[in-house]
Amino acid sequence: MATSKLRPLDQRAKQLAQAYAAHRPLVQRGLTVGFVVYVLTAAYRSLAARPITRREKEKEVADRKDGKPARVAVDAIFYQRLGIILRIVIPSMHSKEALLLFMHSSLLIFRTAISLYVAALDGKIVASLVRGQSLQFLFNIVRWLLVAIPATWTNSWLSYVQNKLALAYRTRLTKEVLGMYLGDEADGPEGKVYYKLSNLDDRIKNADQMITHDIQRFSTHLAVIYANLAKPTLDVILYNYQLSQNVGAEGLVLLTVLVQTSAALLRALTPSFGTYTAQSAALAGSLRHTHSRLSEFAEEIAFFGGEETEKRLIEREYAELVQHEHKVMNKRWWYGCAEEGIVKWLWGSFGLVVCAIPVFFKLPGISNFDLGSRTESFVTNRRLLLSSSDAIGRVMYSYKDLAELAGYTSRVSLLLDTMSDMRKGKFEKSLVSGATDGENGEILRSRGQVLLSDDIQFENVPIVTPNGDILLRSLTFHVKPGEHLLIVGPNGSGKSSLFRILGGLWPVYGGIVRKPLASDFMLIPQRPYLSLGTLRDQVIYPHSQQDMEARGVTDVDLLAVLERVQMASIVEREGGWDVAHEWRDALSGGDKQKIAWARLFYHKPKYAILDEATSLVPPDMEGMMMEQATALGITLLTVSHRPSLWKYHSTILQLDGQGGYIFTQLDAEKRLAIQEEKQDLETKLLEV
Repeated sequence: MATSKLRPLDQRAKQLAQAYAAHRPLVQRGLTVGFVVYVLTAAYRSLAARPITRREKEKEVADRKDGKPARVAVDAIFYQRLGIILRIVIPSMHSKEALLLFMHSSLLIFRTAISLYVAALDGKIVASLVRGQSLQFLFNIVRWLLVAIPATWTNSWLSYVQNKLALAYRTRLTKEVLGMYLGDEADGPEGKVYYKLSNLDDRIKNADQMITHDIQRFSTHLAVIYANLAKPTLDVILYNYQLSQNVGAEGLVLLTVLVQTSAALLRALTPSFGTYTAQSAALAGSLRHTHSRLSEFAEEIAFFGGEETEKRLIEREYAELVQHEHKVMNKRWWYGCAEEGIVKWLWGSFGLVVCAIPVFFKLPGISNFDLGSRTESFVTNRRLLLSSSDAIGRVMYSYKDLAELAGYTSRVSLLLDTMSDMRKGKFEKSLVSGATDGENGEILRSRGQVLLSDDIQFENVPIVTPNGDILLRSLTFHVKPGEHLLIVGPNGSGKSSLFRILGGLWPVYGGIVRKPLASDFMLIPQRPYLSLGTLRDQVIYPHSQQDMEARGVTDVDLLAVLERVQMASIVEREGGWDVAHEWRDALSGGDKQKIAWARLFYHKPKYAILDEATSLVPPDMEGMMMEQATALGITLLTVSHRPSLWKYHSTILQLDGQGGYIFTQLDAEKRLAIQEEKQDLETKLLEV
């Protein structure tokens, strides 16, 4: 009874098998096309932007308030940032970068074609060896050696073009960043980003590392990620297509199901390498910043004997970096074990099973093989399978690379976004307590007007520091060209803050400021800045020698400028105009101030800001330089406590440090008499 029931089932199975065998070519084509579509769709989904959940958004806002590092992942934010940067590094389809990318793609396709040919040739070599065909074996060896020529050429060119592409990306991005970071005088208030970044905003503490190291790492990862994504995806399609022709598309479908199941498990185990990369870069930048502070304030630290304190600070920063790196290394270790176990060994066993299908099973439409044919088929399929497995593995590895690219992308994007905010006047600075309350908050939220004028005029302008400390709520004064202004007051009263507003460095929080262009001002601080370069460069800074010659100025004219400050002998003493030193170490404090005054006489600006600029020169030299500046038509804005300078100024702005001020005409003789009377009274009081 049971036998009679099985017979119709057997007949039905035979009929289905015959029907399948008859239509197998069509089914094979359908499965192959479906596989190609599936691979492309799976690759797109695996790399597509993952939407950000509401909980993740809330956590990111909370972390930002707590000062924790921002979340970094392969999500919509990452692709938005990457898209902005890609438009910078590849500006058009006709650019050098686009040409290099096209060349890179062509070489990747050519290398895949060579790999397919080598896989088939590998099987032929083993088959001729098994059959004992010596001539065929030697002929295949010659073919192997000949194909090595384009193969090695292609591999070398791929490495070369990839490095060229990374360098081209870095060059484009560095030029864009430096253009925003340094800018030029034509930018006006939108310029001076390098100053605002370190003084008016708290988001970036180590711009130097981001411009040098992070951009370089981003460019390298971006150049590599293309090869790690496009090439493996193409390899998976071509290798598996050829494999399906040899073992049947049924085995390919089975292999795909097994591989994707294990790949989903591996992806679920993948740590957040993007966040770790961004944190590593931030910690390395913080350590570098701490070291740079040690160099910058070496003299003060040495006088205080603060070596142990600075050592503890550096060791603390280094310990945080090491702790983080240990954490990442541990996660990479166990992830590497899981990754190799699945990609190499588990997928390898799947491949051996697929390669064995034509040997152990009779497939419709495939004839029986002799030993040589079986060997050739197995070796070829095994080679194709290994290449396909390697390609799938590289796709998996590339997700980790993509996560690391997301980390560097977040760093570069932070730099670009912050500099863009600087140019728009948007700052994020930690404010003093109560800065946003009441009237203080209204001042900080408002903005004043800056108008172009030959005079300097402040009308109800508040003087506010970047951290929200209001030094003066309303300042009004007017200085015309030729009216030298003396500014006096205690430390922290707003003297330097006033100059920073005039130089366009600080924003205006209210009132009206009328002033010339920032380029019409020149600052001489107590410790002048001396650049890297020749002796000539120190006098003409920021001009170059070409700029100097374009103005019709010669070295003889520069020597005359140095004679005005009694520094002409320095040219012969140091070895000529073209000698280069670390001038801040080679010159004394007084000589530095004299060089700064020579620079003033060379440029002849409309206004000169003198911040204790004569504190290290003799009184007679001080008076000579003030008189020469007046003769050149330079209006002086001077901060100094020396009574000897009063007679060179016609107006005075006296700040009391409590939010009050007096602006009036300066009668030097009367003021000196009062000063002498005051000193006499103080002497008598001391005697009492």
